[in-house]
Amino acid sequence: MAASLALPQVTASAGHRFEFDLIVVGAGIMGSCAAHAAASRGARALLLERFDLLHHRGSSHGESRIIRDAYAKARYLPMVRLARRLWADAEAECGYRVLTPAPHLSMGPRSNASLVAAVENAGAEEMDLALRWGGAFRVPDGWLTAVSEHGGGVLSATKAVAMFQALAVKKGAAVRDNAEVVSIEKGPEGGVVVKTSSGEEFHGAKCVVTVGAWASKLLRSVAGVELPIQPMHTLTLYWRIKPGCERNLTAKAGFPTFSSYGDPPVYGTPSLELPGLIKISCDGGPPCDPDGRDWVSGDREVTERVARWIEESMAGHVEAAGGPVIRQSCMCSMTPDADFVIDFLGGDFGEDVVVGAGFSGHGFKMGPAVGRFLAEMAIDGKANTAVEAGVELGHYRINRFAGNPMGNAKDY
Repeated sequence: MAASLALPQVTASAGHRFEFDLIVVGAGIMGSCAAHAAASRGARALLLERFDLLHHRGSSHGESRIIRDAYAKARYLPMVRLARRLWADAEAECGYRVLTPAPHLSMGPRSNASLVAAVENAGAEEMDLALRWGGAFRVPDGWLTAVSEHGGGVLSATKAVAMFQALAVKKGAAVRDNAEVVSIEKGPEGGVVVKTSSGEEFHGAKCVVTVGAWASKLLRSVAGVELPIQPMHTLTLYWRIKPGCERNLTAKAGFPTFSSYGDPPVYGTPSLELPGLIKISCDGGPPCDPDGRDWVSGDREVTERVARWIEESMAGHVEAAGGPVIRQSCMCSMTPDADFVIDFLGGDFGEDVVVGAGFSGHGFKMGPAVGRFLAEMAIDGKANTAVEAGVELGHYRINRFAGNPMGNAKDY
């Protein structure tokens, strides 16, 4: 681990009952943003990561994520717009970019209510795809095709996580990797005691838990809380662009990020991180155990579904024969309603432990906003930034599943 990220020798000092004001468990995008948000306001923050920093075992690694405001659930619009502003603030603070602007294309059957709502919420404009991007897309007659020209783009994922970790350290946070948290307990004088598998103990006033696919396991062990979060094995696929079409499908040429609401539910980004290749993948995947993945479950089925979509929708520009050039494994942590969990753990911990989990494959873009909410909830007992931005955090409470296993899904 880099020396700049080494854990300083911190002890409780006069006026402080604890070593840290906030201990964040899990250094993916949410935890890294929470540590940065806490340190930015002068809190003594510690960020703990079970594996190496920037590892590839969870949900925050890789080259790209989409940011868009074409959301069927209007509740996410103020959150993603706040996140966009915070992404820009972080870029200005660090001096380099992690977000490449791009339009966003939404397409699918007009009968799809989620598509219609997403287009309306984003204020996207319908247009004939034959007139855009060299006719790269071919869709069935009668499909709704609409483009949001502003506010979207591609986030460089691993680079973005590293950015927030570096900014957190710059603000005074301590970062420790290869520190598997096995216990979170109430402290003898209040606060929390966080213990690792190596026997270390850290004492903090408050704690934030952002451990992704491991959330259900850790919280069951720590507090006996059952969160209905199912880790899913997902694939990121890169396909070869046909000769002569390479430039037209690049972000520099204005090619969009896109979401297809048909069957299969495909999404993609412009050619950006790997010249001559384009990322086109499919939502979903088989359930998995984050500690016992075989890394290949469902790969053949997913790649075949995406290949068929390419042959039907982008055959003139992307080569599907022979399969993808690159396959990258990832995980998403699905809740039954695909909504986040952002809440106090409660029980014996009351408001001393805050949980951010279940981001259901669409949370990365929200990282700076969610991180700030979590830090404020832990330190202040409430997220004033959420209120100011018009984000209603009541939708993301743990108790929405009490007596209702589908949570918010009953609303749709």
